[in-house]
Amino acid sequence: MSRVGKNPVDVPSGVEVNVKGSVVSAKGKLGELSYEFPACIGVALEDGKVVVSPADNSKHARAMWGTARARIANLVDGVSKGFEKRLELVGVGYRAQMKGTDVNLQLGYSHDVLFKIPAGVTAATDGPTQIILTGADKQKVGQVAAEIRAWRSPEPYKGKGVRYQGEYVMMKEGKKK
Repeated sequence: MSRVGKNPVDVPSGVEVNVKGSVVSAKGKLGELSYEFPACIGVALEDGKVVVSPADNSKHARAMWGTARARIANLVDGVSKGFEKRLELVGVGYRAQMKGTDVNLQLGYSHDVLFKIPAGVTAATDGPTQIILTGADKQKVGQVAAEIRAWRSPEPYKGKGVRYQGEYVMMKEGKKK
């Protein structure tokens, strides 16, 4: 049994949620998002709360129950509060600066990396070594952060690279004579 799926999703004031067929859409101050849930899941709007339940007792329906509830909760949170990811650049000469809506990264390559930020995500730099990504769609914000991090992921010997804020990098010991 899903423990996550049992809890209803509270809809805060200022957010409008609609269920039509197999699509849940949420509209709020930060935009509009929708999620198409699988046929084995039932979604209903009751007393200002979204209630998710499995349509049958199959293993797939029980597995998707909590997933669908979490995705709907992320929709509601995204259009009301939004999501944020912070990245830190660690290393000598590693810098980031905004060029219009794109991010120009200096990551130790012989050339600068110009990363284009997709629609729905906004980027800002808080100093030369910090990048702040915000948006309403949690998956899209996380994907953009992962793509920026992939340009130079943290290495375990010196700790240089792009890392999430608060990420711990396990340092290895170097060669010995």
